Amino acid sequence: MRFFGTTWVGHDGGYAARRVAVAIGSLTTAFAACLLFRLAYEGLEIAAVGSFVGALVVVVFAVCGAVAFRRTWEGFGRRPADPAREESLRGLKTIGFIGSLIAYFLRSLSEAPGEGLRRREHEAAVAQYERRRAARTGNPAARRGPEGAKSERG
Repeated sequence: MRFFGTTWVGHDGGYAARRVAVAIGSLTTAFAACLLFRLAYEGLEIAAVGSFVGALVVVVFAVCGAVAFRRTWEGFGRRPADPAREESLRGLKTIGFIGSLIAYFLRSLSEAPGEGLRRREHEAAVAQYERRRAARTGNPAARRGPEGAKSERG
C-alpha cells in the first residue's frame, strides 16, 4: 500500500491513476531488470566461464524469482504465519526481485497490491470499534448508583 496512502479505502484521490502508474512502473522495472540480467549473462559468456556456470546462474535466478513471486503473491492475501522465516528469505527474495515485480504488476491489474488484506483488517477494526462504542453509550456521570438514585458528588 506504499503508493496509495488511504485512497484505497474509498477509491478516491487518484486511486485509479495510481493503480495504472504502479502497474506500468512495476512492469517497466521488471523489463529493465531482465535486460540487465541478459547483459550480465552475456558478460559470463564473454568471460567463457563454461556452460555449467551459465546454467547454474539461470537456474538460481529462475528459482529465486519463482519463490519471490509466490511469497509476494501470498503476502497480498494474508500476514505471514512466521515473520522470522520471512525475514530469513529476504536475501532469496532480493535475488528474485523480478518475480516480486511481476506479482506486483499482476495484482495491480485487479486491486491495489495488498488492498484485500488491508480492507479485511480495516473492516474488522471498524466492527470492533462499533461494538465497543455501543457498549459504552450515555454519559457516565449520569449513571445511577447501586441504590437506584443518581450519584451525588460532594
